[in-house]
Amino acid sequence: MPSRHGKEIKDFIIHTIPNHPRDVVRIVSKQFGVSRQAVNRHIRELLAEGYITAEGKTRQREYALRVVRDKNFTVPLAGLAENQVWRAEVEPVLNDLPRNVLDIWHYGFTEMVNNAIDHSAGHFLTVDIKMNPLTTMVSVHDDGIGIFRKIKEELHLEDESHAVLELAKGKLTTDPDKHTGEGIFFTSRMMDDFAILSGDVFFSHEHDEEEDWILERDRPATGTSVFMNLANNSQRTDQEVFDRFASDAEDYGFTRTVVPVRLARHGAEKLVSRSQAKRLLARVDRFKTVILDFKEVDSIGRAFADEIFRVFERNNLGIHLITTNTVPEVEKMIALARRNGEEGVVASPANQEDKKNK
Repeated sequence: MPSRHGKEIKDFIIHTIPNHPRDVVRIVSKQFGVSRQAVNRHIRELLAEGYITAEGKTRQREYALRVVRDKNFTVPLAGLAENQVWRAEVEPVLNDLPRNVLDIWHYGFTEMVNNAIDHSAGHFLTVDIKMNPLTTMVSVHDDGIGIFRKIKEELHLEDESHAVLELAKGKLTTDPDKHTGEGIFFTSRMMDDFAILSGDVFFSHEHDEEEDWILERDRPATGTSVFMNLANNSQRTDQEVFDRFASDAEDYGFTRTVVPVRLARHGAEKLVSRSQAKRLLARVDRFKTVILDFKEVDSIGRAFADEIFRVFERNNLGIHLITTNTVPEVEKMIALARRNGEEGVVASPANQEDKKNK
């Protein structure tokens, strides 16, 4: 049985290799105060045990985590049931993961497959599973219409990038009779990394980051591809994520959301108009608590602020708006709008600015 110190060194090697494939020996030697020969002995053991691979000669050797499980399959979407494909194809690959991790994969995988079945209008679904000693990566691809294009058309949005703003809020569905619209929102919060590629838009969310972001692509992708990544020893639970977006301990509903304000922009435009504010606030009346994240927003216009922090707050007293990551310039505009609301003043400068931007 390896010593506790030896196990710590091996664990550190495995966690270091993804970011430092060539200088892992130097880093581990410095971290633990052991010789390079001792580190190389642990590396040889990991190679023999099949946890890592090595390429190149001694001085140029590059290490990588071995893919210990690898499965790829394609199934027709017609007549497909998400839980059947989970039980038959996916669960047997992941079944020795910790119970909390397996529960997250069960939820996330079946939600993404169900979306493809009900919304993609595609013909085939391709699933790719790769597991290494640290993480498991699962991708799900359909050959359908594309998720962002469908949301754009159903909600009459200006362009596909605005679909990301709606996804970021949660409770978005183009088929409310069959879906609550919560699957993508909660899956993206359960995974360490979650991304969707469709058309010329790439949507990404990292765990513990409130911001979702968009990357415009020059070469549009066909269909929809969903990429999910989760540590094999994650301590997270699905219930923990559900609870995080409930307003209080006694409210088990999905009543709390975080809205990245910068996604209301189109291209490089400034957030100045009432129409932009209304775009930002669309459907937030479905929540009790709405956190407006102003990260990367260095200024807002009077009309934009007035529409949110006077008009909306006055007409939606049951919804609690919370702001975060605000710079002083933004805070001034928010304070002005709320002060006008308290005084019952219609902010004429805001109205004038709004007219200029129409």
